[in-house]
Amino acid sequence: MTSPNTIFADGILEASVNHGVARLTLAQQGADGKPVAAGQLILPLAQLPHFANGIMGLIKQIEGRMKEAQAQAPAPSSEPDLAAVPGAFRFG
Repeated sequence: MTSPNTIFADGILEASVNHGVARLTLAQQGADGKPVAAGQLILPLAQLPHFANGIMGLIKQIEGRMKEAQAQAPAPSSEPDLAAVPGAFRFG
């Protein structure tokens, strides 16, 4: 097994299916604001529904955590409390 590679992607630039294989060309926003290819995700077409279900499960978890955070949050103010959001950061 090869070592895993990390690819940051803003979206999908192109998707195709050939000979039972799904190919998703992942995109990043380039310096000019236009999408550029970042890498390619290739998986057997038979596994695509399982992959999509995994992503949907992740989205549901995120939505649930956001709803919990909103329910526990104090009244909104003009300044967001970035300390309350795990993983949030500020530019100096």
